[in-house]
Amino acid sequence: MRVLVQGVRMRAGRRADAAPGPLNSARVTVDNPASALYRCIREVAEFADAEGWDRPPQMFALVPTADLVAAEPALQDQLDDGAELTPIAQEPLPDDVTGELALDEFLATTSWPEAVRGCVLVQQIVVLPPDAEQTLDDAIAPLLADRDAADRAARDAAITHPGRRDARLFAGVLREGVSLCLLQVRPDEDDEDDLFGNDIDLRTAPNLAPNLIEALAHTLENEN
Repeated sequence: MRVLVQGVRMRAGRRADAAPGPLNSARVTVDNPASALYRCIREVAEFADAEGWDRPPQMFALVPTADLVAAEPALQDQLDDGAELTPIAQEPLPDDVTGELALDEFLATTSWPEAVRGCVLVQQIVVLPPDAEQTLDDAIAPLLADRDAADRAARDAAITHPGRRDARLFAGVLREGVSLCLLQVRPDEDDEDDLFGNDIDLRTAPNLAPNLIEALAHTLENEN
């Protein structure tokens, strides 16, 4: 279930603040944080898959399901009683938040109300084969003194590489210190229709997006 509920909107320096809502702000302990986070990311992946590809990055607040039902009783029949946390969809990120540097700056100004136990970010990225590393190094080497220019050069080199594949990156963190990154590679055009409705193939890898995980964790620590 994906809903927008007043009081669990993220606060960011480049977006309008939301008024505090009726959700309980008391500290809630998540009994099985790793399982709860994985379940939320799976649900976010289903939501993103239904929305389709070529979408802007989007954040999701993770709130205790019991608190959400207490605040919005009308939602009870639509929520999974067995889920400790429920993802709350935020508006897609602004159009000018493109590239690693802009995303870093945006997340640095983002914070959540205490009622939010964690968050998930989904963004479409480009993945490259291992042999593409030299191509990227050659593109950014002359521009290392200018981080903006190096970021743009790296993105341009990745987008134009013949071995590129689009993918969705799902990164999630909880206040309990648990984090998880999963990757969904975009199927070939001929396979997209055939795969619709099938289980979503989510993959992981060692040390996947550690800087993004750290930035998301800081959004839970920033003052409102």
